[in-house]
Amino acid sequence: MTTQWETIQEIETTPTLDDGDHERFTHVVLEGFHPKEGDFIPIDNSVVGGMINSTPVRALCGKVWVPGRDPKKYPICPTCREVAEGLGWSLPAG
Repeated sequence: MTTQWETIQEIETTPTLDDGDHERFTHVVLEGFHPKEGDFIPIDNSVVGGMINSTPVRALCGKVWVPGRDPKKYPICPTCREVAEGLGWSLPAG
């Protein structure tokens, strides 16, 4: 009688991107909203909180990442721009 044992090892990796990668965009994040009446209502999607606590945020385009780089160094994500402008928001050029 022969017994075989299999070992399954799960490895979780986080891909790293080089500075020249084509995915380097500044993404637009909705952190909350102002209803017609009332105070600002946060939706627990803060870029500053993500940078401080290393927690992921979700952009208008759907990208989820942990923010950590200066957004002024990259162009605005075309999909985020399209969604934001569709909502009537004005974004800076670039």
